[in-house]
Amino acid sequence: MSTAFSGTPRAGKRGWQIVKFALRRILLPFGVLAPLAYLFPKTAIVYLICGLYDVSRNQDVSLATWRRYFIGNGLLTWVLSPINIVLDILSLPYVNKGVYRLEDLPPAHREEVIRLIRAAKDEDLVRRLEERAGENQRTMIFFRWYGVNIDTFLDVPSFRQPWKYIQTIGVSVFNRKVSTSKHFGSMRASLRVLYNLNDMTDESAYIVVGRTTNYWRDEKLFIFDDTLMHESINQTDRTRYCLFVDLLRPSPFPFIMRGTVAIIRLLSSSFKFVYYRNWKVIR
Repeated sequence: MSTAFSGTPRAGKRGWQIVKFALRRILLPFGVLAPLAYLFPKTAIVYLICGLYDVSRNQDVSLATWRRYFIGNGLLTWVLSPINIVLDILSLPYVNKGVYRLEDLPPAHREEVIRLIRAAKDEDLVRRLEERAGENQRTMIFFRWYGVNIDTFLDVPSFRQPWKYIQTIGVSVFNRKVSTSKHFGSMRASLRVLYNLNDMTDESAYIVVGRTTNYWRDEKLFIFDDTLMHESINQTDRTRYCLFVDLLRPSPFPFIMRGTVAIIRLLSSSFKFVYYRNWKVIR
């Protein structure tokens, strides 16, 4: 009896993996994308060109990268690729560096990042979040969501100050031995700013974007374009607390970037928890 019951969950998991494989590798390309390309050939050509350009921005592009982008978790990034390319053009002369240093940002952007990090340190967030976040593998708490402050169980007045460029403020918590899969963000109206709030003691906690690996032990601040494929790793025996920020992208047309963020907020407000379905979002 015990053998039969212990094998059932494994069989169920294996069956679900087969279903997901069939949906992603067979049904999506042949049952959805191919018919759409046949019905709308000109649109398909535009999307093919945009997708090829967009995925080629990743360093060390492999077959797995192409697969993830076109028929995996990068599908939404591909759908939005024409808009993202327009945003790239509207950001010139601020060329998208992919991975940024703080000094790469304009002074006003840089000042807000420094001010936010200082505020986060003063609030002693790690101690205040330990009890609520410690029981989950991955936890996310948001204080600001695409330009609008939101109410949470943890009141942080310094996060509610007027921000001109900072759009999202959150804290992501990775428990011990927890990592993400390789994945893509969806929109390039903003840059992702991460700041590790607690001290990590070895090289088993890091983030990888292309050929760049940032070890939180050595460098607490990391800024990047999250529409590039990336993954976060915490294989240490310590919980990792990371400030999670979206910063308006530098552009001669900041009102367009800000307007794009506002549209994202309106479209995604009811799907916020779907985006973070692999996280425990606490409020």
